[in-house]
Amino acid sequence: MTVAVPTAVSRAALTLAGAPVRTACRLSARSRTAVYRVGLMDGRSVVIKLYAATARRNAYTERAAMRAVTGHVLVPVVIGYGNVPGHEATALITSDLGPLTLGSAVRVGQISDARGLKDLAGLLGRLHRAPVQPQAPRRPFYEQATSLGRRCPPSRLERIGPALATITADAPTTLVWCHGDLHADNVVLDRLRAARHLVDFTDAAVGLREADVAQTLVMTDALSPLRARTVTDAYPLALDHQLLAAWAVFHTMRCWAYSSPGDDRALWERRLDDLSRRTPHLFRTRRPERTRR
Repeated sequence: MTVAVPTAVSRAALTLAGAPVRTACRLSARSRTAVYRVGLMDGRSVVIKLYAATARRNAYTERAAMRAVTGHVLVPVVIGYGNVPGHEATALITSDLGPLTLGSAVRVGQISDARGLKDLAGLLGRLHRAPVQPQAPRRPFYEQATSLGRRCPPSRLERIGPALATITADAPTTLVWCHGDLHADNVVLDRLRAARHLVDFTDAAVGLREADVAQTLVMTDALSPLRARTVTDAYPLALDHQLLAAWAVFHTMRCWAYSSPGDDRALWERRLDDLSRRTPHLFRTRRPERTRR
């Protein structure tokens, strides 16, 4: 939607991109980030992402991830990054690749669903080959589990206890750059047959490839055996499928925890139930109490 240009957007453009704003269209607004497509007075079209003060670490990580994976996957060009004068926000300014996403192309039938899933798997494989530097941002699993625990009743975490145990059982041997939220709408196409560009590295961090692949399975509703195989068969690197299944349970529970009461919560409840039937060893079920005679 086209909006009056927020002051933070104008100052970010002038300070970090070197040009005043002509037009601004808000693409998304969340609790800690807002994204705008901005036309500059010098003719350029850019995307400006504003991070609240509480998301400053995400801003730094997104910029670091995009720099690290360049050469392995296509990403937007970073034009500017830094604090916005007079505001607590941090801004990341990138080139504008246009509005066409892999997701929109799949939804209108220009690209098949199976082709879209295979494209995501190939992108993940290339992303996971990017070198990881010692200083690269990491998000330990205990942080993720603690965050989930703040939103879940203890009985919920108890239910997926075996999945949590599987994730924490072994020390990771290979760490990779994880996108953290790769689905079809985070892949932008210049044209239908153009190379795919990854966007939105807000949740990027160094971690396990199984965690990242599982996140994509969950966010694309590819947890059924057939759809999951479409992704894993096209993914070019080795996977620990037991670990992959455990991460799928964890991510699904996290989506349940962050869902809104009503239809959204019911959707994730059904997906958890489906996973408990497919992988019962990753769930703990209550045993019926014995009645004394």
